[in-house]
Amino acid sequence: MVLLGQMWHSSLSYVEATYSFWSLCGVSPGARRRASDLRCRQRPNIRASPLHPADLQSHSVALAGYPTPISVMVGLSLGEQNFIKGGIAQDLRTDGRKRLAYRPIFVETGVIPQASGSARVKLGATDVIASVKAELGKPNPSHPNKGKVSIYVDCSPTAEPTFEGRGGDELSTELSSALQRCLLGGKSGAGAGIDLSSLSIVEGKVCWDLYIDGLVVSSDGNVLDALGAAIKAALSNTVIPKVQVAANASSDEQPEVDVSDEEFLQFDTSAVPVIITLTKVGKHYIVDATTEEESQMSSAVSVSINRQGRICGLTKRGGAGLDPSIILDMISVAKHVSEQLINKLDSEIAAAEACDEETEMDS
Repeated sequence: MVLLGQMWHSSLSYVEATYSFWSLCGVSPGARRRASDLRCRQRPNIRASPLHPADLQSHSVALAGYPTPISVMVGLSLGEQNFIKGGIAQDLRTDGRKRLAYRPIFVETGVIPQASGSARVKLGATDVIASVKAELGKPNPSHPNKGKVSIYVDCSPTAEPTFEGRGGDELSTELSSALQRCLLGGKSGAGAGIDLSSLSIVEGKVCWDLYIDGLVVSSDGNVLDALGAAIKAALSNTVIPKVQVAANASSDEQPEVDVSDEEFLQFDTSAVPVIITLTKVGKHYIVDATTEEESQMSSAVSVSINRQGRICGLTKRGGAGLDPSIILDMISVAKHVSEQLINKLDSEIAAAEACDEETEMDS
């Protein structure tokens, strides 16, 4: 217990220790959650729907009016609040950025050796880690030709005081649900940013199960977008073993599979989207809001968009409703911003992977 308590002070060490422990036990983090964690069964406050802009009119009522998820409570004076709002109105935010500008982004891949893939993303002072674990499993009977992906987020109590206890549990559930819907589409998998059919091995019998775990190390706003970027980077770092299926198995038998220890396949992330959150403050909306800016928002819309410009999902939070025309305008802005973010993120991922290769060659 003393050792685990010390590890919380180093979030990366904590994640590595967690994976080491469950690997030694022969149980994955996903299996551990299925056995013991009931938090994801709660109904989240954040709602998401995979949409096409043409379908937005019929869904606009369903997107509005849900309460804002748990966030860091920021004590600002009236003067500070007016300063933030006034700066946004003048297109000059408190940190010098324009309304549609991101903070510096930093990407590091391969941070958890025990995982199939992992990455750490820093977006300003927001710091998150994502890891991917691949395991053989059985597909759902309703989707026999697809694999499965589960996403779970843990908010470290060291990130913010409000993450301790129930506050962190509720935010973890909300972020997990939002990411699941933004990246995986509807229940049928339609519109998913992750190609579930590529995870199928033997239709109806064997598939790959991907368990994606996110950890919020520190929070200074825009956590959902940072987690989305970290997951995309972690998937680009993910390698899946090649599998040979025994040819003599009958159609009624569970086939024997041989998992290679030497040959691996790189996971295809070409269609994996990024998440763009537009936060409405006053009459204007901004991207990559800080915690202080989020405290002044009336509502926020998060859109997941891939490189092809396809919308994979959409979420709204905040009590204020939005006119459908405003949401359509926000989607248009998000598409424009997503091109810049994807290019920047791909550049950072490529640089991180090149650094990893140099490190391996030196060792």
